[in-house]
Amino acid sequence: MLFHHLTFILVTLLFSLMTLSAKAQTPKKAPVKIGVAGLTHSHVHWILGRENKGDVEIVGIAEPNRELAQRFAKQHGFSMNLVYNTLDEMLEKTKPQAVTAFNTIYGHLEVVQACAPRGVHVMVEKPLAVSMEHARQMEALAKKHKIHLLTNYETTWYGSNHKAYEMVIKDKAIGDIRKVVVHDGHQGPKEIGVDQEFFDWLTDPVQNGGGALIDFGCYGANLITWLMQGQRPLSVTAVTQQIKPDIYPKVDDEATILVTYPKTQGVIQASWNWPYSRKDMEIYGQTGSVHSLDRSNMRIRLTEKEPETSSKAADLPAPYTDPFAYLAAVVRGEVQSKDDLSSLQNNMIVVEILEAARKSAKEGKTIYFKAK
Repeated sequence: MLFHHLTFILVTLLFSLMTLSAKAQTPKKAPVKIGVAGLTHSHVHWILGRENKGDVEIVGIAEPNRELAQRFAKQHGFSMNLVYNTLDEMLEKTKPQAVTAFNTIYGHLEVVQACAPRGVHVMVEKPLAVSMEHARQMEALAKKHKIHLLTNYETTWYGSNHKAYEMVIKDKAIGDIRKVVVHDGHQGPKEIGVDQEFFDWLTDPVQNGGGALIDFGCYGANLITWLMQGQRPLSVTAVTQQIKPDIYPKVDDEATILVTYPKTQGVIQASWNWPYSRKDMEIYGQTGSVHSLDRSNMRIRLTEKEPETSSKAADLPAPYTDPFAYLAAVVRGEVQSKDDLSSLQNNMIVVEILEAARKSAKEGKTIYFKAK
């Protein structure tokens, strides 16, 4: 018995040592080389201030505004040696595998035009494009050169939204969706003190494509398209206002967008006039409702007879923790982006909704979508 017991211990110890040796010999993945196109979108602080997790490495930054680059270099501690005056120069000198675009929305097309022929993947900050004309050109380039073209939204990484999707779409916890209401926005770009470089193009109808309608309407269009599993709406109706024309003379600062589907309505409330910042969603089904209040907090009522309960969604697992971990996983082929919140398929519909909303508000009529 003693001999067998000692033999078992030795075999177990040997197996443990072999396992540790195998783990030690597993090669560590090299970080995905990332280029940053532009610094004028304040969401760029997300990647510049991100802790080094070893999954991505910023190899170059394209930004002609040296004063802006120096300000951010001082703030985040990166070397000005990373900064190039043009995107083409940065691409040629640093050879990134992917580029994150933090320039104007109008400039997203130029980023894809430069990156796609070089086989460089692109993630743009929301929304995908200022118009369907730009979006179609970007889509064609991405498909021709076989690159990933992703769009980043802060709300993509909210555990609450994914738990809501799981409950409503996969578990059918409240029956078929009847209405989705999405609220997004804040007190206004000037009121919250955005950088001047960001303010200048965010309030420009050409560079941004509009005001609050584009800036915050895109979140609701993105989430509703996801919940509707990639359906295009039947119609879009929008109303916009300039409540603060003295601050925002060129663009809307208030927008409500109604999107209809055969058995569902989506209401998108985008505003630079909220009394506080918000990014929340309400989903109403046949029997109950699921509300995502913020990144993790939720309110759930499954039936009329049941009381409403509070719930907290868990943080998302890797690589869905943030856009850059996700981008690295997509570039490596570890995950596929198809019909999810970041996908090209979803975001082509988002731009179509926003363009229709802009037209509806301008012409004062409902825009009906033609079947493809």
